[in-house]
Amino acid sequence: MEIFWWVITIVLFAVGLIGTVAPVLPGTTIILAAAVIHRIVLGPHKSISWPVIGVLVLLTLVTYAVDVLAGYFGAKYFGATKWGTVGAIVGAGLGLFFGIVGLFIGPIVGAVAGEFIAGKRMVEAGRAGWGSLLGNIGGMLAKLIIALAMITIFLVTVPSPF
Repeated sequence: MEIFWWVITIVLFAVGLIGTVAPVLPGTTIILAAAVIHRIVLGPHKSISWPVIGVLVLLTLVTYAVDVLAGYFGAKYFGATKWGTVGAIVGAGLGLFFGIVGLFIGPIVGAVAGEFIAGKRMVEAGRAGWGSLLGNIGGMLAKLIIALAMITIFLVTVPSPF
């Protein structure tokens, strides 16, 4: 029965990794759920400790912060005004409802619209939109790295069955 739960955990880890790149799935939340299920089902002697789960919860929360702030910082780095950065955040929030396309297009449209509201020209507004896109790609890479770290922490801290 223990092998069955290991297979479930590994499958959920794989789905979670896919979810860090595909915004339709909450990647790190799935990885966290796999670790918690493993702990609950197999118990303290064959799984990770609760403090390790606390670390995984913290890392999961960090990925949500990265999701929200990546487009903002990207737009800001490329010279967006307050309106452009707020637009990038609003666009990212609205883009979540439109899948992968919305996740990439939403912050760009939001940053460009915010820059237009601030009275900027197309080139400056486009630069803010470009920065928002690059920020989101950087955020996605950061989430992937954090997800891999979560899986590594799990595998390093789980007691060896041998």
